[in-house]
Amino acid sequence: MPIRRRFLSIVATCAALAPLSVARAAAASQVSVWRGTALGALATMTLVHPDRATARAQLEECVREVQRLEAIFSLYRADSAISRLNNAGELREPPQELVELLSFGLALSQRSAGAFDPTVQPLYRLYATHFATPGAAPGGPPAPAIARVLRLVDGEAIDLRPDLIRLRRPGMAITLNGVAQGFITDRVADMLRAGGFTDVLVDLGEARALGQRPGGGSWRAGIADPRQPARTILELPLGSDRGALPALATSAGHGTRFGPDPRVHHLLDPHTGRSANHYLSVSVAAARATLADGLSTTLAIMSPARAAAMLRNYPSTRAYLVDASGQLTEQDTARVMT
Repeated sequence: MPIRRRFLSIVATCAALAPLSVARAAAASQVSVWRGTALGALATMTLVHPDRATARAQLEECVREVQRLEAIFSLYRADSAISRLNNAGELREPPQELVELLSFGLALSQRSAGAFDPTVQPLYRLYATHFATPGAAPGGPPAPAIARVLRLVDGEAIDLRPDLIRLRRPGMAITLNGVAQGFITDRVADMLRAGGFTDVLVDLGEARALGQRPGGGSWRAGIADPRQPARTILELPLGSDRGALPALATSAGHGTRFGPDPRVHHLLDPHTGRSANHYLSVSVAAARATLADGLSTTLAIMSPARAAAMLRNYPSTRAYLVDASGQLTEQDTARVMT
């Protein structure tokens, strides 16, 4: 499984502390950290808790939950629920989480006039197959091939019920990669909150924070400069402190390129069948990681005017958009709505 490039970095998680493992936590700060991968992204979970054994046990339970959800949403696993749906065209008695997240994705598709569309997977497959062919044209598949595949991209051609998901056209397939990382991040954060953990940072490719970092103050995340990924273009507080939002997600085309041309990437416009290049990156801060993840993907597909109108539907949400020249602009619905 390829590891996705990261666009967020956690800043000063544990000031003056070296990286930690689940088995060893810093006694002075009672910090426990798990590191691994989730849905192809490098991942960490950080807990601040006085009892290291309790924190370790909770982290192990969270890892099991991440693995359970990967068995539902991962397109890299032939036995996952989403892969079985795509292969058969229908799935009876689907996992409740798949119904819930697909319902969210279809609602986002409707609200965005199809800029976000879970049925875009055949288009992704077309590009992957094209670029796996020696001597492939660097601009992507030819227009007739794209036009044929676009007939399969239609979120309204899905039957969705608690007991059945059906794709009504042969060859249709879905992907929830634009929201699954955020969804899993929320599930883990909610588990930790329910378990009594008040100071938490979950970073599974998208981030969500509870409470404060070790030593006090907001957790902080940096958004990478899409032109120089080792450089942080903006640093933001995460959590429940005044002025902060709990979750942050970023979408950027350069993270998953198909070929040598950086303009040909995985952020495919369901209307045109071509990569969207309105922005170099889009980051969204919101109350929940699922929403931040879905909106960052959606806004990255939309023109600036449509993106601004779309964001107004979501109060208390902020977007940070880096255009093709590298200019960063912020849109804050908390201010727009007042």
